[in-house]
Amino acid sequence: MRAVIVAAAVAFIISLFGTPLAIRVFTALKAGQPIRAVGPASHQGKKGTPTMGGVAFIFATVLAYVAGHIALTTLPSEQIAQVQPTMTALVLLGLFVFCGAVGFLDDFIKVRRRNSAGLSAKGKLLGQLLVGGGLGVAALYVPSTNGQTVASEHISFIRDISFLDVGKVGSVLVFVFVIMSMSNGVNLTDGLDGLATGASILVLGAYGLIGFWQYRHWCGDDTYARTANYCYEVRDPLEVALIAAAAAGACVGFLWWNTSPARIFMGDTGALGLGGLIGGLAMATRTTLLSIIIGGLFVIITMSVVIQIISFKTTGKRVFRMSPLQHHFELAGWSEVNIVVRFWIVAGICVAIGLGLFYSDFLAVMG
Repeated sequence: MRAVIVAAAVAFIISLFGTPLAIRVFTALKAGQPIRAVGPASHQGKKGTPTMGGVAFIFATVLAYVAGHIALTTLPSEQIAQVQPTMTALVLLGLFVFCGAVGFLDDFIKVRRRNSAGLSAKGKLLGQLLVGGGLGVAALYVPSTNGQTVASEHISFIRDISFLDVGKVGSVLVFVFVIMSMSNGVNLTDGLDGLATGASILVLGAYGLIGFWQYRHWCGDDTYARTANYCYEVRDPLEVALIAAAAAGACVGFLWWNTSPARIFMGDTGALGLGGLIGGLAMATRTTLLSIIIGGLFVIITMSVVIQIISFKTTGKRVFRMSPLQHHFELAGWSEVNIVVRFWIVAGICVAIGLGLFYSDFLAVMG
């Protein structure tokens, strides 16, 4: 627990005091966010606000992960052996950094061209596909000494569903789908000051709790596994908890500067990075289907876009004034702050339901 707290605290401090530096650097580089002409008129006032702020909390998370492992050196030697840097960390931090890199390229093109077009949709999806595919192979084909892999060959809900075995190749495809879906879901949620950041904090905090709970009831812990009726078949759950807590702490520090009126935007750098990490956490904790509930706000906003596209292409009519959903409410007259706070409440309810289902399953098995 000490390492998880240290990682979260270090990430928060680095992000809180490092983000102003990022603001100055990106302002000096004239890396201002281009604003689409089509959309709520209030957004035009945000033109020129520096973007690419995701760099700050990604950097903070990686440094905090190192700090968390330094804290682990105070553990007894037999426990340290269980929590050395692992393939799990490589996959999760790799998703965070490299999905963020795809977003950074998109942000860079927008800034360079001074318009909101950025990287083409195909180019962005190709980048996500390459990152998800490469790290998906690592997650499925590189086992630990006990044979456990980062991701599972089964579709999972709160744990692996035994009769839904899709094999290694199928699981890699599922891995890629989850990463691409979640990264685009967070990206669609980004668009109002602090909205995606606050929602991500809630989801990452939930995965920090899940990871730590799995660590305390882990099949890899021989002492626990011999005496318990049930344990979690996962790999490196403490690593999961540490990374999730570090990312949540980094986002809290970033939110100080990103909340309305935002002094910096996370950009696609942060949105794609956060989505990739959250998708990876879902796969690593064997909660793939549960992530639909935990990340419910991202799913709702993504579905609003899907519904809008299908409706317009089939009937020529729009269901919403504008999609994603948050812009519908802007055009309906809601203030930006009201939308953000109310959407955070929705995100919190989804997280609470997800955690409740996770814990109730444990009680049912143990009972």
